[in-house]
Amino acid sequence: MTPKAKKLTQADMPEADFAFYGLVWAGTTLTERVDRALTKAHDLPVSWFEVMLWLATSPEPVPASVLGNSTMLSRSQVSRVVDALQGRGLVARTPSARDARSVEVSLTEEGRRVFAEADATRREALAPVFTDLLDAQDLAALGAVWRKLKAVKGKVAAP
Repeated sequence: MTPKAKKLTQADMPEADFAFYGLVWAGTTLTERVDRALTKAHDLPVSWFEVMLWLATSPEPVPASVLGNSTMLSRSQVSRVVDALQGRGLVARTPSARDARSVEVSLTEEGRRVFAEADATRREALAPVFTDLLDAQDLAALGAVWRKLKAVKGKVAAP
């Protein structure tokens, strides 16, 4: 008779391992949930939404290179996403006023409208599994953790 496999619990792992697993699990689970909701409602993958989010929060057009450094996408992925968004009329590329060799990207009016609708969908998808469960103190703690982890990006050599 094969023994029944037991589920690992927090007590079975060192605290740092459990915390890391939790970050990975939460990121994957929440991203998949948002991706499904955005794709179903707006035909907008979460990677496209991420680029639109950065553009929507910027008061002026964003250099394409800055999008590559800001998002969790590679520069080539950002380029493909911007191409797709431009093909749908959601973003515009314009020559940079500061650097003739580069282009800047901004949301079009249609892009702003689609982003607002998609952002409402994202919030609705996250509410029952994230924002409705966490209070202001929880969110502030997560923000503090994220800022600490992000602060060392590029300062610590990859293994």
